[in-house]
Amino acid sequence: MPDVSARLPSLFVGHGEPPLAADPAWTGDLIKWGVAIGKPKAILVVSPHWERRPVTLGATTTVPLRHDFKGFPERYSRARYPAPGAPELAARVRELVTATGDKVDDFPDRGLDHGAYVPLMFLYPSFDVPILQITLPAITPGPVFALGRTLAPLRDEGILLIGTGSMTYNPRTGFTPTTPSWATTFDTWAGDALARGDIDALMAPENAPAFKQAHPRLDHFAPLWFAAGAADPGGPIHCPITGFWQGGFSKRSVQFG
Repeated sequence: MPDVSARLPSLFVGHGEPPLAADPAWTGDLIKWGVAIGKPKAILVVSPHWERRPVTLGATTTVPLRHDFKGFPERYSRARYPAPGAPELAARVRELVTATGDKVDDFPDRGLDHGAYVPLMFLYPSFDVPILQITLPAITPGPVFALGRTLAPLRDEGILLIGTGSMTYNPRTGFTPTTPSWATTFDTWAGDALARGDIDALMAPENAPAFKQAHPRLDHFAPLWFAAGAADPGGPIHCPITGFWQGGFSKRSVQFG
């Protein structure tokens, strides 16, 4: 996979639940997507599974992953993703964030959680791209979008910015053989807003149809705001992955730029 030199896009990757890694269509789409983007210098990732303000930096060395889930087959708890840490990227993130007047904390022992490593296992399966995870600073749009905007210059420095989550996420409904109408309704609304480039609509998902069923809590939607904040205003947007898994879990993923 060739290294990239041009401005990189920002991504929102729908990761659902850990067993989505057994879906050959999803994993195949991720592999193709990573090849199309090219190999970045490093990756900065925000997942819904680590919320903390002030912004906190994860491990900058290779430490054990966080298998932060339960109730799934043991094989998912044996997953490994021994990617190198990214201390230089951590220093640059600290520089950009503190320049805005905000504070940055460190959590040097915290490994990647499943919201980060599960999709990365297929986007960049060679384990040779340095990875840094930082916290989701809120589940309200303003702080998350602002963080993306603050870190957007990294896109010109060979850094791939990724927010992971799910366009629809209501685990209370369980896994079902068919996709419920509330999931298709909300996902269609989001897809239409993205096609129009209507970021304002995405910043207010509570106005969308079926919102309360699609997102009892906004943690899995919030990383979309990070990716949108890091994007060029009015720039191209497309969804390289769509569809559903196990009923109401949308696989929709988004590339800004």
